[in-house]
Amino acid sequence: MTTRHILSTDYPLLEEFLYHAVFVPPGEPLPSRDVIFDSNVYIYIKDFGICEHDAGIVAEIGGKPVGAAWVRIIPAYGNIDDKTPELAISLLPEYRGHGVGAALMQHLFVLLKEKGYTRTSLSVQKNNPAARFYQRLGYEIISEKVEDYIMVKQL
Repeated sequence: MTTRHILSTDYPLLEEFLYHAVFVPPGEPLPSRDVIFDSNVYIYIKDFGICEHDAGIVAEIGGKPVGAAWVRIIPAYGNIDDKTPELAISLLPEYRGHGVGAALMQHLFVLLKEKGYTRTSLSVQKNNPAARFYQRLGYEIISEKVEDYIMVKQL
């Protein structure tokens, strides 16, 4: 596996990665792919790359993109202010649980530090096992809503 900065040629892949970022509780059917076009979801990739705060890392295996972690400063679920980029991360299902996500995140943290950021935020549903993953990476819960946590990691 290799990781690299996201390129403009990767932007079309973000729709696929956004779909795989949607949490589906165990036993629930997969949603229609149209779920990503809800304005509250699509904001995570809409016009990605035109803002100076848009940044990301792509994981590849054998030259094939298998995951991406990206940040934006947008008025979305995990937004806490206009200086803290919000995280989105996604892996193709068959690459989960093999360390790809952790490697993506570590490289993203380096990129964010290089860009001068001091923290990053995210929103995660309480019943999503990824909440524990984020805590292992140093994210802390700063607020709790009915169904989700807002988490922040100091860089």
